[in-house]
Amino acid sequence: MKILKKKIIENPKRWNIKIPAINLIAPINDGIEFETLNQYVGHFKFSGYVLGNISLAAHNRGYPVNYFENLKHLKVGDEIIYEYKDLELVYKISNIKIINDTNVEVVENTKENKITLITCVENEPEKRRCIQGKLII
Repeated sequence: MKILKKKIIENPKRWNIKIPAINLIAPINDGIEFETLNQYVGHFKFSGYVLGNISLAAHNRGYPVNYFENLKHLKVGDEIIYEYKDLELVYKISNIKIINDTNVEVVENTKENKITLITCVENEPEKRRCIQGKLII
């Protein structure tokens, strides 16, 4: 009988996004470069990490990982859970809109504590789906 040992990987920098409504659990990494988005949900480096506007982006189709493929099914009121190190922050979706790809102010950091998710819109290369949630206190 062969006994297999489980390898336990400690992750001191836990960084994930969870969206129960679409059964999403995905790892986050800094940056929105091509290489990053092919493995992770990308974090806009100039946006917040815990406070302010936490801005994230991911592919939704046609790439090795498409973590945001079901964002189009979300509704106002759905929850987004953001895990960063020992923190778990819960947001309620408050705004869903389609924006131009030049509309960068939605991902800029703010004093308001919120989360912003960005992905492409299918067959509209100049458009982006923008999901925003407010922190539940």
